[in-house]
Amino acid sequence: MNCKISYFKTTGKIVSGVGAIKTLPDEIRLLGGNRVFILTDEGIVGAGICDQVLQLLEGNVASVSVYGKVPPEPPLETIDECLSLAQEAGCDLIIGLGGGSAMDVAKVVSVLLTSEKPLSQLIGINLVEKAGVPKILIPTSAGTGSEVTPIVILTDQQENLKKGVVSDFLFPETAILDPELTLSLPPGATAASGIDALIHAVEAYTSVNATPMTDHLAVRAIELVVANIRSAWANGYNIEARMNMLEGSLLAGQAFANAGVTAVHAFAYPLGGEFHVPHGVSNAVMLCAVLRFNMIANLQKFAALGKLLCPDISSTDVKVLAEAGIRLLEELIIDLKLPRTLRELHVPKDAIPRMAEGVMKVTRLLANNPRRLTLADAKCIYQEVY
Repeated sequence: MNCKISYFKTTGKIVSGVGAIKTLPDEIRLLGGNRVFILTDEGIVGAGICDQVLQLLEGNVASVSVYGKVPPEPPLETIDECLSLAQEAGCDLIIGLGGGSAMDVAKVVSVLLTSEKPLSQLIGINLVEKAGVPKILIPTSAGTGSEVTPIVILTDQQENLKKGVVSDFLFPETAILDPELTLSLPPGATAASGIDALIHAVEAYTSVNATPMTDHLAVRAIELVVANIRSAWANGYNIEARMNMLEGSLLAGQAFANAGVTAVHAFAYPLGGEFHVPHGVSNAVMLCAVLRFNMIANLQKFAALGKLLCPDISSTDVKVLAEAGIRLLEELIIDLKLPRTLRELHVPKDAIPRMAEGVMKVTRLLANNPRRLTLADAKCIYQEVY
């Protein structure tokens, strides 16, 4: 029995279900918002989702400003631009509308509006000193779980690295999950974001900081994503599959917000930072090689994962079960037509040494990994997936 002390934190309120977006005016009112600043991206604007939100707010708030150009893998410079616009608008509530990038930018701009420190002094763990302006996060894809995490990931273009701001003050006051907002997500983005959610759950489950509570969340997230991701990818208008994917992503987010992710994400960061590979894609490419490296460190846990993924398997051998689970994940990645090698991503082989060095800098995540990783190991793992 695990009797060690553990802590569990999450978003203050979660509103979910078909049509949940219609509750937005009420949620803004409850938070005392009147001058709203929306952070979103060009895809959400082009799909008409931002207009839908603006119509809901018409007549319900004094003013609404929109920044609709949040880029994928947002660079540090984007934050400066958004912060300046938010200050100019005098906003008292921020909405992050979109995928993880838009939600992450909303979270960090929120705390910067009340911070006496610049962004450069907030990068790291628990360096944010006080709450920001209230924020509502509205995911339009099922992937990052950013709506329930105290983490913001940004790209340092000078160092070609991802960097994180980690603070409980980044939890939003409210998250709204409406599957109707995800119906227009293209198959490729559905696959990449969905596999990201699955990886969050798998890494939280195998993290050294896993607890019975995070395991419960991770297991349910794995069940939901594995059962629904193919349907959501093949028919984006399957509303039940879309709702289940949103729930799976949220539960995975709650699990890893408390247990942490591991080396899969550490290997993905240099791919996103230097080569701008979408986050879910870079995670998918690295997933199985890292899991095979890790499984020997905790065969019992990886065997339990294998049994969860392959319930019909008859073997009781822990190594057979662990390997069966990894094979199923490989088959899922193939079915979703996601890349499986660095070569497919046009990453040059001579980048492996410096990417491996980048992995070793992600100490925040490597501390959660079930197996100790060396620079030589990192090079070998990259070479394995080339």
